[in-house]
Amino acid sequence: MGYLDPTEYVEYGLTTETTDDWVTTASALMEAHCRRPSLLVTEYVERMRLTAGSQAVRLSYLPLTPLGAATSPLVAVRVRYGRSRRGEMQDPMLAQVATAFSIPGSWSALVPPSVDLNVATGDLTFPMNLLGLNYNEVEVTYTAGLAIVSPALKVACAQIVKNAQATPAMNVKGSKMDTLQMQYFAGSLIDANVQMMLAPYVAQRIG
Repeated sequence: MGYLDPTEYVEYGLTTETTDDWVTTASALMEAHCRRPSLLVTEYVERMRLTAGSQAVRLSYLPLTPLGAATSPLVAVRVRYGRSRRGEMQDPMLAQVATAFSIPGSWSALVPPSVDLNVATGDLTFPMNLLGLNYNEVEVTYTAGLAIVSPALKVACAQIVKNAQATPAMNVKGSKMDTLQMQYFAGSLIDANVQMMLAPYVAQRIG
């Protein structure tokens, strides 16, 4: 999708001759730079390993935004206590008890409100299980992105189009721009100002 509506082209500094393919390709470049399928609200599933001695992880995509009538961006949370890696065993006796009850390797669902969530940073802190053992792997399903396209994203999209139109090698005749060519010039099209506007939406862990 394009992050600028055709009725907004002139308002954001583009010429009336600008065709939709410029905006569509610029929008795709924005998503590629941010390493996410969309900057609008999307559901993500992340499986992460918890660091030994830590019960916290940070989600990759921000801002966290509930979808539809939901009140929380957390859709589902699963945790498990897996077999400890070398140097991670917390308590050998507890580990033996956990193994006896077949706890290692089995997934358990947590009620999302039981997880401490910092919406601003995407940090999640998990409680310990009933045996007092820390979880060491989590799977979080959540929603993140913008409910509506912000003015900053519209400005960024328009700027990428203007940068492309000002690049001689990009001014080729044709009804549709070549995506591979646009990707090749991405380094110069997404300039420092555009990068600053897109910074809040760049994936924090992926890639």
